[in-house]
Amino acid sequence: MRERQQLPVLGQPQPERADAARNRQKIVDCAARMIAERGAEQLSLDEVARAACVGVGTVYRRFGDRAGLIYALIDERERHFQAAFLNGPPPLGPGAGPEERIAAFLRGLVDHVFGQEELFLLLEKSSPKARFTGPYAVYHTHLSALLARARPTAEARFLADALLAPASAGLIHFQRTERGLTVEQIKDGLDDLVRIVWRGSGLR
Repeated sequence: MRERQQLPVLGQPQPERADAARNRQKIVDCAARMIAERGAEQLSLDEVARAACVGVGTVYRRFGDRAGLIYALIDERERHFQAAFLNGPPPLGPGAGPEERIAAFLRGLVDHVFGQEELFLLLEKSSPKARFTGPYAVYHTHLSALLARARPTAEARFLADALLAPASAGLIHFQRTERGLTVEQIKDGLDDLVRIVWRGSGLR
């Protein structure tokens, strides 16, 4: 059976030897268990190495830093989400108009982030490079492409960042815990934002 390839967004080296793949999975499983028991804030690569019975150097070589390990932990759900908006059925996938696809993407992104909120919060607290690379870079490219097709004269890269900002884990967490908003209300608010951008940009 062919070994499954990882998405480039996750930044994991490929292909892997069988022993390297086993070590990687052991490390990821230990990290997931530690997060379930103690929370993501306490995640330490040194402790993960000890729990997985591998050398600390192995963990650092394999993942680089804590952000790299977080990418590995969100990998499976990230694959499914990316497959849905790149190749899935409309309106999230191809086949719908740009506004409809962007609205569906942002709603899907809120669900995706909320489903792994603790990990995304931890990722956003990592270095700025980690915050805006990885999955974020794929989301940004996807939105930029939709915006550029709809209005070639717009600064699509800026608008993509502007639309992604309200879907960050930190803001979603704040809106839920401090503002008292539900996830559905947050998604409805993003729908309103997309409509405002469309009308204000003359896209209708």
